[in-house]
Amino acid sequence: MKATTILLAYYVSAAGTVFLGGTQLVSPVSAFSTAGRMTPIILGHKKRTTKTQRPSLPTSINSLYEEAIAAHEEATGFETSIQEQSIISTHPKYMQEIPKLGTIMKMLPKESFQVSTKESLIYFGLDLAAVVTCLSSLHMVVTSDLYHSLAMWQQAIMVAPLQVLSGFAMWCMWCIGHDAGHNTVSKKHPWINRLVGEVAHSVICLTPFIPWAKSHLKHHLNHNHIDRDYSHQWFIREEKDELHPLFLAAYELRNLQLPFLYLVYLLIGIPDGGHVVFYGRMWQEESLKEKINASWSVMVSIATAGWLWSTMGMADFLVVCMVPWLVTSFWLFMVTYLQHHSDDGVLYTDDTWDFTRGAFETVDRSYGGNAEHKKQQWLDVDRLSHHMMDGHVVHHLFFTKIPHYRLKGATQALQAGLEQKGLGHLYKKVDTPNFTQEIVRQFHNNWFFVNEDQVVRETQEKESKLEYQKKLK
Repeated sequence: MKATTILLAYYVSAAGTVFLGGTQLVSPVSAFSTAGRMTPIILGHKKRTTKTQRPSLPTSINSLYEEAIAAHEEATGFETSIQEQSIISTHPKYMQEIPKLGTIMKMLPKESFQVSTKESLIYFGLDLAAVVTCLSSLHMVVTSDLYHSLAMWQQAIMVAPLQVLSGFAMWCMWCIGHDAGHNTVSKKHPWINRLVGEVAHSVICLTPFIPWAKSHLKHHLNHNHIDRDYSHQWFIREEKDELHPLFLAAYELRNLQLPFLYLVYLLIGIPDGGHVVFYGRMWQEESLKEKINASWSVMVSIATAGWLWSTMGMADFLVVCMVPWLVTSFWLFMVTYLQHHSDDGVLYTDDTWDFTRGAFETVDRSYGGNAEHKKQQWLDVDRLSHHMMDGHVVHHLFFTKIPHYRLKGATQALQAGLEQKGLGHLYKKVDTPNFTQEIVRQFHNNWFFVNEDQVVRETQEKESKLEYQKKLK
């Protein structure tokens, strides 16, 4: 009972902390309020000035998203005659017609965009119960007389299954916090997103919620841009010899890094900037007020880790908390990497990138539980992971609008809608039932490299598509 009490207290320890700053702290993430300053870079617009108060999290994210849609609507012409469009790049991927986001939105049923606070909190509660059960059981085993009577290698074998299960349960909870970062846990009560995010990420996954949400938003606004994308480091394979010696050394040791890359991302800040100590490109234009707001999440994570360490002792803390955390870290890196790496994937530059093209370069992957994976139907990994893997494309298209429990239906509608318009080739899905082998293979073969021919660059001479087609003939 003591172990259970300790861990129950662990999972709610930050809940009160979120409210310590009163209304200002509980209000939506003010760290996002400078996201508008990204607009000139991302969309090529002139900076707009206003005397009104900066928007809160929901308004800020949705405003940027709507501006991205508007810019795409102006820049592309799915309804425009193909002969009237000028050629920016002759890369085959750029020559594909891309539908407008408004057209894509009409393919999806209206319920895809319905966010239910009640349903979101039910999933949160279920995952919280799963994490508490797994980690409490692990703690009881580690503190038992039987465990301490065994040799160290026997202890490791005894707890390994529970550590793997606990890490997976934490990964599922991380996915709930991911929804909170996109403001899709609740639209009516923004403070619920903050509370759920702090508990799911800052406490359970020891991932400071606001700094993570900040860098993740920038990833969504720059997906598959070779320079501006966040969360992903891209290197041109043909330029390998020009890399810094430290990166070359990291490449040689790449397969040993898989369980630790998320820790490197959070602490060292490669490539986005620190999520615990605030430095790097993600913090370059942030105000002191915004950094203070983000620092609350850091303090929650540090306080949680410190309290657990002092309560359990270093050995039990490492076995009960940190080893499952590394399992969660492995899941997170594996899923994120495979969502954004495929054999036919491409990256874009300032001249060729737009929001929708980048979104269609992401990949849906099914890890098991679908009909085609007969040997894994008993374990629906996709569903347990809240369709984080097999609903990723539609998530990137409408990342502030569709909650996780609507992703499967929205994805099916997207596939059907694209097929009806003869655009089914735009949607990419790779069945990946052997996902652990796939991440090792992909990371070993490619690391963070892309080939030069996978980068869609501007052509030297501009011409109309009609003229280009005549040349081909």
